[in-house]
Amino acid sequence: MNSVLVRCLALGLAVATPLAGLSAQEKKSLNIAVLNDKSSVFSDAGGVRSVRAAELAAEDFGGEINGMKIKVLGPDHQNKTDMGASLARQMYDQEGVEAIFDIGNSAISLAVQDIARERGKIVVHSGSATAEVFGKACSPTGAMWLYDTYSLAKGLAKSVVEQGGKTWYFITADYAFGHAMQNEVTKVVEANGGKVLGAVRHPVGTMDFSSFLMQAQASGADIVAFANASGDTVTSLKQAREFQVGEGNQKLGVLIFYLTSVHALGAKATQGVQYLSGYYWDHDDESRAFAKRFAAVNDGRMPDHTHAAVYSSVKHYLQAVKDSKSTDGKTVMRKMKETPVNDFFAHGAKIRADGRLMNDMLLVEVKKPEEVKNGEWDLLKVKQVVKADDIMRPIAEGGCTRLDPPVDAGKK
Repeated sequence: MNSVLVRCLALGLAVATPLAGLSAQEKKSLNIAVLNDKSSVFSDAGGVRSVRAAELAAEDFGGEINGMKIKVLGPDHQNKTDMGASLARQMYDQEGVEAIFDIGNSAISLAVQDIARERGKIVVHSGSATAEVFGKACSPTGAMWLYDTYSLAKGLAKSVVEQGGKTWYFITADYAFGHAMQNEVTKVVEANGGKVLGAVRHPVGTMDFSSFLMQAQASGADIVAFANASGDTVTSLKQAREFQVGEGNQKLGVLIFYLTSVHALGAKATQGVQYLSGYYWDHDDESRAFAKRFAAVNDGRMPDHTHAAVYSSVKHYLQAVKDSKSTDGKTVMRKMKETPVNDFFAHGAKIRADGRLMNDMLLVEVKKPEEVKNGEWDLLKVKQVVKADDIMRPIAEGGCTRLDPPVDAGKK
């Protein structure tokens, strides 16, 4: 890896002398950070491989911009909100970091958003799903790059109903996230002519889903939807296959899922699962080209959509620093909003005034084992490209009052 790039894990941040207050011309380095989970439940979807994605973006600029060497830091928040907030303050205030990327935990994203707003620093969320970062908690220096709860619900439900999944049954985690996702999806299903046949709620950390799955199977619903996340999703999917739920005419819908989870569980356990993805490595030539670069520095592992989003957001940020000849957060974010994102991740997409990147998504389905023919990562097929305008929450509905530049809030 290029010697100008630094990967610092956990709390051991080794960087140059603090650079706060210096002009872009005076700075010797441009410090950015990929703050996420590198040691806990979400480390596979982001983790160290998101840092490597950011390093690839830095390499595209030859490791420096406007005379400043690019340094990529990789602190580990361990899925702890207090630690994430403390690390953000340390990086912005003491380590000369100008921009933080990824995060991958909604509570930490909201905390870092507040800190970044106060300091006029950049934060770009990729692995976090809360739509509040471009809603009531929006910031003139914040951006949302991949998915959010609103678009996931609307995009998946609308697309699946259009594909013939008219009737739904929910297996829902019994806490705020699960309730919100079920409610959002229900609205979309019914608005598009579908019907919810029933739902059952389970405690977080449930180990036995058998009774819930039997109820879902008996409902005869076209789609059994899992409104849960992380380990609960993995456990429920494993047991769904044991009870042959989601086979035949019945399919499984997962509201948040990852290629890395599909790979870990295998095509046999996850075949037929449909979900929204911001990127798939085998979708087109540009996507395959990035995947080849990524795999070369990640032990042959293909990138997930979180890794692709980190690369895309870091590259767009670096280009804005170069073009604006500034590291000031508001100045750089304005340039990021002025300039369309045009790469394998987002073709000509723009960042709205509230910070939401208007990126299209892919409705993907896990292949049957006999359809996997191009290696161990040949796991998905793209069913449909879902347009951003069809799934993103309008600005007027989000409650963002910090629009920069100011626009008509009634616009999308």
